[in-house]
Amino acid sequence: MAQKRDYYDVLGVDKSASAEDLKKAYRKMAIKHHPDKNPNDPSAEDKFKEAAEAYEVLSDDTKRKRYDQFGHQGVGGGGGNGQPPNMDDIFSQFGDIFGESSPFGSFFGGSTTGNGRRVRKGSDLRIKLKLDLEEVANGVEKKIKVKHHVTCTTCSGNGSKNGAALKTCSTCNGNGQVRKVTQTMLGQMVSASTCPTCNGEGKIVETRCEVCFGEGRVLADEVLNIKVPAGVADGMQLSMGGKGNVPPRPASGGVAGDLLIVIEEEEHEFLKRDGTNVVFDLYINFADAALGTSVEVPTIDGKARITLDPGTQSGKILRLKGKGIKELNGYGKGDQLIHVNVWTPKQVNADERELLEKLRQSANFQPKPGKSERGFFEKMKDFFD
Repeated sequence: MAQKRDYYDVLGVDKSASAEDLKKAYRKMAIKHHPDKNPNDPSAEDKFKEAAEAYEVLSDDTKRKRYDQFGHQGVGGGGGNGQPPNMDDIFSQFGDIFGESSPFGSFFGGSTTGNGRRVRKGSDLRIKLKLDLEEVANGVEKKIKVKHHVTCTTCSGNGSKNGAALKTCSTCNGNGQVRKVTQTMLGQMVSASTCPTCNGEGKIVETRCEVCFGEGRVLADEVLNIKVPAGVADGMQLSMGGKGNVPPRPASGGVAGDLLIVIEEEEHEFLKRDGTNVVFDLYINFADAALGTSVEVPTIDGKARITLDPGTQSGKILRLKGKGIKELNGYGKGDQLIHVNVWTPKQVNADERELLEKLRQSANFQPKPGKSERGFFEKMKDFFD
């Protein structure tokens, strides 16, 4: 068995090559050794696969580090998985290197079937899902109704009347692609494009289905169960694979798109969210602040009673451990922070004014902040550091 060549030598780059350098080098090698460009050179396909294997490893930061440290053994001896790359895999994996408009556009840039025909995917659906703070905090399962394109059961998705067999396209002879030979500076190049007659399906409908009118799909309502994990946030997007629209005539080789669920977090009447924490502004009167009191506060899970010590200052922050929101895909949970505000009346009557005037000059009512009476920012820093 021949010894594998160094991947950097295969692509003609040094070990400090950037991602862009690797991409350019691979593109150059792939064009040079593409089997269609070298029909009389049996070794061209091997060199083409060798370049693809080298790029597959070196373009992946993790695999590249293992290769630099341990050589071919560090990446399983070939292609990162121990198996030589398959031509179909190469064509579908590195579509971003060439693009659809290149001479090799028919081979690169899209999912393909075993015969090289592209797999058509239906369009995605996007919906908005409103959740209250309790549902966001604990997770929830929702039932929703969506209207989307599904496979026509009358024709089984092929668009033909009663599901009759389709006719082979005469333009592409059932291949779904038409090939074109072009003379370039590099020599003769063979390109392929989607057949304009059958749109790449290889088959055409002779008599249309009377239910879907040849589309192979119909609009239908479906009720879906959506499991929303705890800790999602406003604007976050969840996805349900295969619950979008099926493409036209899915029986000819098509898969449904995805259902995209955008989270809309409804505002809570009392609580505000801050990451995994929730914040509540508690307002108390001057007497309760001075003498101390016991009050009920709302939480995500109901109500909780807290005790305020005598002499509680405005701006004090209390913490209810574990009364916040679960971490998304994690095990932790935030807290509830209670921000104490001492309410100052804007109007007082004559009796109240007389009492306050007496207290105004009292020694105990003169502000004397000590070192323990820190400012707001210092208090908040303790909670979020």
